[in-house]
Amino acid sequence: MAEVGDIRIAAYVRGGFLSADSGYVPALRGLGADATGEVLVATTPGTGIAQEDGEDNAAERDNAAERIVGTIMLQPWPYAGEVVTGQDEAEIRALAVRPEAQGHGVGRTLLRHLMGRACERGIRHLVLCTEPGMRAAHRLYEREGFTRLPERDWSPAPGTTLLVYGLRLGGTAPQG
Repeated sequence: MAEVGDIRIAAYVRGGFLSADSGYVPALRGLGADATGEVLVATTPGTGIAQEDGEDNAAERDNAAERIVGTIMLQPWPYAGEVVTGQDEAEIRALAVRPEAQGHGVGRTLLRHLMGRACERGIRHLVLCTEPGMRAAHRLYEREGFTRLPERDWSPAPGTTLLVYGLRLGGTAPQG
């Protein structure tokens, strides 16, 4: 979970959506640690080749092992946030991809897998909050069938309004 938290913070800071000293950092870092939701990760396979000459080389160790490159969370009712209104709904939280892995379909793959998990769990409606400036995320959600739900827009703090998107699920997992 520590690595997942680091990825979330790095992605949000790099995108300009969070400052490293924001009061939201501990909450974003800790999402899912309390087992109130399901955290999914995307990994890239390592080379399987580790350095064996006794030299301590962190880069070689990183290449040898799988690496988490992205994460997303499914948080069902009643543990989800303000925008979830009933037990057939769940909230998507904290979609984040390592800055160096962005633009390669990791976010789309994570979103599709989460949609499949939601279908398996009998969830009929997914909702999510996003900042107005997260335009790449908006395009991703819209391409996957999500629509704006302006009546559910939410303000967690004065001067901050989060946009809400939703998707009705038909009971079959999306192809991914």
